[in-house]
Order: sequence, then C-alpha cells, then structure tokens
Amino acid sequence: MNDQQLQNLVEKISLEYFNRQFKHKAVFNKRLRTTGGRYILQTGNIEINKKYYDVYGEKELIGIIKHELCHYHLHQNKMGYRHKDQHFKQLASQVGAPRYCTPLPETLERKRSVQIYQYQCCNCGLIYKRKRRVDTNRFVCGKCGGRLVKVDK
Repeated sequence: MNDQQLQNLVEKISLEYFNRQFKHKAVFNKRLRTTGGRYILQTGNIEINKKYYDVYGEKELIGIIKHELCHYHLHQNKMGYRHKDQHFKQLASQVGAPRYCTPLPETLERKRSVQIYQYQCCNCGLIYKRKRRVDTNRFVCGKCGGRLVKVDK
C-alpha cells in the first residue's frame, strides 16, 4: 500500500464511520517506532506507522486509522480530543476504535533483551542494578561513599 491508497482508505473510513469528510493528508511515516499513528494538531494531518500494516495487515491498520480519526474529528469540532477526554472515549467506542494498538514483535523482543549491569559497594556491600554502564572511577556508593565494583552474574 502506498500513500495515495492510504489517503483513499482514510477518506473512505471517515465517511463510513464518522459521516464527515477528511480534508487533510494521511501518509505513512517510516520513522514512527513507538506508536501506530499520530494526529498532528498544527497541520491536521495523520501519520501512520507502515510497520503495523506490514506485520498485522489491513485490519490493524483500519483500527489505527479509526483511532486517529477520532482525534481528528473531535479536534476539528473543538471538542475534547485527548485520550482522557470523555468525548474521545465515547466516539472511540461508537466507531469501534481500539484504545491501543498491538505491540510490534520487535519492540517486545527489544524489551526482553535489555542488559542489566550490577555494581556492588566495597564498603557496605549494597548492590546497584543499572540498565546503563556506570563509570566506577567517577561514581561512588550513595549510601556510604565507598568504591563500586562491577559484579558478574
């Protein structure tokens, strides 16, 4: 699917579910990583994560489009368009828009494979667990001020 086909699909879904025209642009954004799509307040455009269409197909794509169109139409009509607003929750349930999109498999894998570094204080024996490396020449124990050494698991 290309950007023009996406534009046509968004316009069709907007008329079918919201009974209103979509008058802005809808495009795929390959740089989106943590979300299925986004509605841009300043321009009124919608950007969709292409990976969701590639991995899950058209059904997931339609759900993401419905969700973003909820933001779009509510914002255009000067109503509560944020996730926490009652207007948004009501409209999303009316049109069957999902609250969240299904996580991509690679993001699940990335979360599981985070390396944990362990450091122990030489004085008091307190163990620190960190996701990032710690420069043991610069940092000391926060409890007693002792020297830290890396602990192998």
